[in-house]
Amino acid sequence: MAARAYWQGQIRLALVSIPVEIYSATKSGAAVQFRQIHEPSGQPIHYEKVATGIGAVDVDEIMKGYEVSKGEYVLLDQDEIDAVKLESKKTLELTRFVDASDIDVLYYEKPYFVVPADDLAEEAFIVLREALRRTKKVGLGQLAMRGREYVVSLKPCGRGMVLETLRYADEVHKAQGYFRDIPDAKPEPELLDLAEALIARKSGDFDPAGFHDRYVDSLKALVEKKRKAKGRKIIEDKGGDEPSGTNVVDLMAALRKSMGEKPASSAASAKASDAKKAPAKKAPAKKATATKATARKPAAKKRA
Repeated sequence: MAARAYWQGQIRLALVSIPVEIYSATKSGAAVQFRQIHEPSGQPIHYEKVATGIGAVDVDEIMKGYEVSKGEYVLLDQDEIDAVKLESKKTLELTRFVDASDIDVLYYEKPYFVVPADDLAEEAFIVLREALRRTKKVGLGQLAMRGREYVVSLKPCGRGMVLETLRYADEVHKAQGYFRDIPDAKPEPELLDLAEALIARKSGDFDPAGFHDRYVDSLKALVEKKRKAKGRKIIEDKGGDEPSGTNVVDLMAALRKSMGEKPASSAASAKASDAKKAPAKKAPAKKATATKATARKPAAKKRA
């Protein structure tokens, strides 16, 4: 395999040990990188290590410090820090198996491909993979990699398996603090039916190749235009989808329009219908007013 293994060791299930290799399953995206440039000279800007009140310092004079109180630090040598690092036992002990749905998506951090280290490990590797697949379980354990201990999950993925590092409980915010102000309301059945129908219409298989970073594409296009313009400033006002003057929308009409339906039974149609009937109701009211006015005239003559 051309790629270099991120970790080599064994997965242990009770008395069974399976030699494996782990490879990073992701890579950095094609983000556009910028550097700070001194405009008059066109030279890139560099950074110096400086100390408050001292100025530039030598790299050899720099240590790592942990702030125990405001302005007070405990200084540590790199050797002291290295001595605390966990020794990798080169073993992932699977200590628990859970349903995949039991692990909140917030805990997943980074995925790695897991493959058997050699031909002799293939049989045991396949047995574990298919056992996880048939039971629909995810294996959990702790693994020391590069000086840090991780909680990890293991699950089938095609012919291989995927190991994912998980965040510890104290690294994840509690959702209740953010969601508590959302009302506990039930949507109208008709609105819910329309939303479900719209989701069903747009449902399909996940194809990551169908998405791309439009911001990066636009930045690259801007860089090319700027290069051809030889430094001339380029600002394009594409308009875009500006929000309307109000956020109040007829949800029913919007959902029906999304489904391609005519909003015949919408609230707007009902109001229009009521508006047409309104003049017919006002006519009798005018007659009544006229009658009362006529009736008051004789009373006025009597006072005279």
